[in-house]
Amino acid sequence: MYLERLSLTDFRSYSQADLSLQPGVTVFLGSNGLGKTNLVEALGYLSSLGSHRVSNDAPLIRFGAERALIRGQLVRGAQQLSLEVEINAGRANRARINRANPVRARDILGLCRSVLFAPEDLALVKGDPGNRRRFLDDLLQSLHPKYAGLRADYERVLKQRNALLKSARGQRGLRRDAPPEFLATLEVWDHHLATQGAQLLAARLALLEQLKPEMARSYAELTDGSKVLRAHYRSSLSGYQEDSGFPEEAGSAAGPGDDDSLVHSTAEQLTEQFLAALATARPRELERGLTLVGPHRDEVELVLGNAPAKGYASHGETWSVALSLRLASYYVLKADQELEAADPILILDDVFAELDAARRSRLAGIVAAAEQVLVTAAVAEDVPEELSGARIRVSAIGVVDG
Repeated sequence: MYLERLSLTDFRSYSQADLSLQPGVTVFLGSNGLGKTNLVEALGYLSSLGSHRVSNDAPLIRFGAERALIRGQLVRGAQQLSLEVEINAGRANRARINRANPVRARDILGLCRSVLFAPEDLALVKGDPGNRRRFLDDLLQSLHPKYAGLRADYERVLKQRNALLKSARGQRGLRRDAPPEFLATLEVWDHHLATQGAQLLAARLALLEQLKPEMARSYAELTDGSKVLRAHYRSSLSGYQEDSGFPEEAGSAAGPGDDDSLVHSTAEQLTEQFLAALATARPRELERGLTLVGPHRDEVELVLGNAPAKGYASHGETWSVALSLRLASYYVLKADQELEAADPILILDDVFAELDAARRSRLAGIVAAAEQVLVTAAVAEDVPEELSGARIRVSAIGVVDG
């Protein structure tokens, strides 16, 4: 798969931009702040309906405009595919496939596959658990778009259940001796949460099993191989704890043991374990006014050698772990056969400037064989010789010159 044409209207700094691209390597060159990243961010959005730089869509719309448009013309084997996303301020986004009638934005998920490497990826290793959960969920919906709906449904149920628990927290009588009608309502939400949460958990566990060997392989390719990169899923079904300094997280999974064995459980078995964990957590949840069990509180622990990568890995090792996660996702997407000729597009956004010479060369050697590689760099010297190809210069006024 490769992107043949990219057109932007009122996206970020661009009132209008129109690019023609080819397979192989293309490097966007220009000083920082001129809009190089905006171009590859648009392709990333076409793939994931999200940005690697901001958590909401508002900054993606050019200041003063009402909406932004991203159009991409993709080539997938002998087929051509046209995708369009309309990003709206204050209302639902829309999309078009092959210029047909508008559809829900999430209906285009999985049609354009890309893997984006960026300096922000350090948060996958150093950041809070939400970054690692998001990494799994984004990859999951790229592989199987139906999980975008499950993810949204789970978040909706979680919001409703939290609202119910919060109402109890504000009433001392409910906390101490909840009436039957309140408990009946809570149990309804428990079953919704457990059913959807178990499906999401099962999918995450299966995906992590696919990722593990690819993560280890990628880390070995990027380094001298003296340490092994491993990953363990820590589920809140096995226990919960107080907040870990991240209020938006409401804590993270505790669990002294390795919860990877859950991968052998069916969704039905996970649902029963989920309900049991909710029953155990109920007094604490009523006290806290918050849902303490579920995929929203789980953790993916990254282990390098014999120590957790977070807090113990050096800066160079942290970079290698982050790159390994992205490379592993590339290998998993590449191996997926659900879409014919759908190898993902690789995007490296200002990554090489952050790496030492050895890691630059190793990473370039690995990605050079991809069908399409898009690179951004401030200066040509930052781009390894292995990634020779087309050069596109981004000017000071935001116009893209060939």
